[in-house]
Amino acid sequence: MLYTGRFAPSPTGPLHAGSLVAALASYLDARAHQGRWLIRMEDIDEARTMPGAADSIITALRDFGMTSDDDILWQSKRKWRYEQAFARLSARVYPCGCSRKEIADSRGSIAADGAAIYPGTCRHGLAPERTARAWRLRVPDPDHPDDLIEVDDRWQGIFRERLSATVGDFVLKRADGYWAYQLAVVVDDAEQAVTDVVRGADLLESTARQIYLQRQLDYPMPRYLHVPVLANAAGVKLSKQTGAAPIDCRRPVQQLQQAAKWLGLDVLPAATTVQAFWSAAVPVWAQRFGIR
Repeated sequence: MLYTGRFAPSPTGPLHAGSLVAALASYLDARAHQGRWLIRMEDIDEARTMPGAADSIITALRDFGMTSDDDILWQSKRKWRYEQAFARLSARVYPCGCSRKEIADSRGSIAADGAAIYPGTCRHGLAPERTARAWRLRVPDPDHPDDLIEVDDRWQGIFRERLSATVGDFVLKRADGYWAYQLAVVVDDAEQAVTDVVRGADLLESTARQIYLQRQLDYPMPRYLHVPVLANAAGVKLSKQTGAAPIDCRRPVQQLQQAAKWLGLDVLPAATTVQAFWSAAVPVWAQRFGIR
């Protein structure tokens, strides 16, 4: 099967150093496998989309030598596909009338990503005075074998998670009417025939939910590789929410070299052009992961 990887930014701001690390890793892995590399614009949360950000990201990637091997996929244009997948899951989906505050106030456990684990309040039906705010997918009971999800991550190693204990029934359609990230990304990966997901380790906690959705929808499971996320001096992940500065497209080689060093590729020979950087970096990545 032809290797197909992807980089899937959210256009909520310009490309920054942290997202460049993820883009670099996914592009290197695709090129080392002599496969395809795709760009997907994850703009399904249109309320957070910044005007002009998508074009800025695409331009920056091009300046750094990364262009999609096929048409760019835009999630905002694919809502009907998420609706179809949602319909296929209807037997395991139920309406939820809980607000985020009510879930947080339920004194339940906290997930690894800091979110409150859903306590199952509406699992057996809405209370008479309640109306549906969101729609949730029922996860297996704690004693069911499907509750345990295991993945052998190419960077992080074996990762195991029990859905009932770590997230509970999770949202597929949000209270604001937008489709949840978990559903959209699974549908898109399957329809783009993505074989390998290379992304930041901050998304490792989403992997079990996505694998469960893949199983429910009878989709193939890609391989996963979660790279360390770039952090600031205080140890906080660089992101648009934490005020990460846009990358400097006037110095692409230097920016690429810094991102490569964060990924442990500090044995690269000096390069003066973007093309020379990729010519040197791809074989180093291939050697590191035993790619032939």
